[in-house]
Amino acid sequence: METTVIQHVLSRLYKLGIKDVFGVPGDYAFPIEDAICSDNKMRWIGNCNELNAAYSADGYARIHGMAALSTTFGVGELSAINGIAGAYAEHLTIFHLVGMPAASVQAARRLVHHTLGNGEFDLFHNMTQSVVCARAIMTPENCVAETDRLITTALRERRPVYMGFPSDFANSPVINATQSLAKPQPSDPVVLKAAVTAITNAVSASKTACILPGILVSRCGLADKAAAVVETSNLPFATMFMDKCVLDETHPNYVGMYDGKLMDKEVTDFVEGCDCVLGIGCLLTDYNTGGFTMMVDRAKTINIMLNSTRVGSAQYNNIRMEDVLTELAQRLPRKDVPHPKARDLVGPTNQDPNGAITADYMYPRWRQMLRANDILVAETGTSSMGLAFARMPKGATFHNQTLWGSIGWATPAAFGIAMAAPDRRTILVTGEGSHQLTAQEVSQFYRFGLKPIIFVLNNDGYLIERLLCTDPEKYYNDLAKWNYAELPKALGCNDWFTARVTTCAELDEAIRAAETCGTGAYIEVVTARYEASPLSKKLQETVSTLYSA
Repeated sequence: METTVIQHVLSRLYKLGIKDVFGVPGDYAFPIEDAICSDNKMRWIGNCNELNAAYSADGYARIHGMAALSTTFGVGELSAINGIAGAYAEHLTIFHLVGMPAASVQAARRLVHHTLGNGEFDLFHNMTQSVVCARAIMTPENCVAETDRLITTALRERRPVYMGFPSDFANSPVINATQSLAKPQPSDPVVLKAAVTAITNAVSASKTACILPGILVSRCGLADKAAAVVETSNLPFATMFMDKCVLDETHPNYVGMYDGKLMDKEVTDFVEGCDCVLGIGCLLTDYNTGGFTMMVDRAKTINIMLNSTRVGSAQYNNIRMEDVLTELAQRLPRKDVPHPKARDLVGPTNQDPNGAITADYMYPRWRQMLRANDILVAETGTSSMGLAFARMPKGATFHNQTLWGSIGWATPAAFGIAMAAPDRRTILVTGEGSHQLTAQEVSQFYRFGLKPIIFVLNNDGYLIERLLCTDPEKYYNDLAKWNYAELPKALGCNDWFTARVTTCAELDEAIRAAETCGTGAYIEVVTARYEASPLSKKLQETVSTLYSA
């Protein structure tokens, strides 16, 4: 049988390891969705809306390395574009498959639905230019070459790509269907040797050095290679907010979280006092650098990025991170650098059990419940800031949309994460403001037999906004008052454990029940309006000044 355009693309995605496609159906995308459902190797994962689907694909890609998303023309792809932009900012590989009106309809400039009624069909495709690393309209003639190009670019940049399918072309046979496998461009051997030599010399000449492994280590699936560099060199390492858990926090060389001048002075003094700081895929964003309070001399820093490396002021291009790490694991000298031991800044749960739930109790209690290999998803805001400095058990990971910071991301992202790792325990902590944007995706956990533990932190409004704005009592920070603990049942999660807790004892009891109930669990945690974590308060002092300057 002849291979169609969409069949060819799906077969290539399958060879990459993608078996699930998130999305919302639409008539222009029916050829894509029909092909997915007809392929016994692929699975369609329907979402409640396209934005949630994009967030779910984001979460899935964090665990699986890449993901696929399908939406229809115009209304669907624009609903998803915010999630795609977040994946671009945070270096997540998503293949966005968009069903388009037939090529003949486009050529005739017919006024069809899901358009602006002006006969123009390239408007939405062009809108994606800034939030994808490559894009193409797939045809029978270009399908093989463009699929290769898009895959190669997506894997090199670790960012989304856009694949448009006119509905008539999607089911047309591929012309010149000889398959070739996309291969990453190899490192320039001369430049690679020079960069590795420069790094080795800088580390050798230093009396004190440390490593800052960044989020790109995780995005590229290079944790083992980065860990090998740590083992070879014996250098201590710290991580920044966005980079939490890219390497195991139980490792003896781990010194803790570095967040500029905001938290843990011992770690700050150590990192900023080193003669050489070796970054591996670090992004120096505001939250990573403690509101740009980071004070490390650029001349003594190194940063190994996806396809380039900087050593001091020298730049080395066309070399892959994987190759640099492989060489360093063989060549770096072994050093013995005195360093602090990582501390858990989330303290003990020593509050009055019958008292109201405080930040001093809640975050330590959540830390206490974590197990090896857990996946913790925390919404951007006070919840993630309260958990970022909890030292994670072996194999556990922490996920937060630190850079893009799109409200509502965490709930559907946790669903995508749970779909990618159904054998691991997924714990979601979200604020009620964020949850109101995307709460309907809770229904998908139940639909696919997943059993997360979900905490909805109800502090009567947008707390992070209250902390950052000039007048915290402005009514734009208020929310509609939902009965959160009743949502799971309304969303079809009929046998889940649910609870609404207002005291420390009730939270403790609910957590114990959630861990033994055998179903999904959903717990509304009620605190006072301004009950905030230490980092949230520090940011209130620092970031509000920064952004108002």
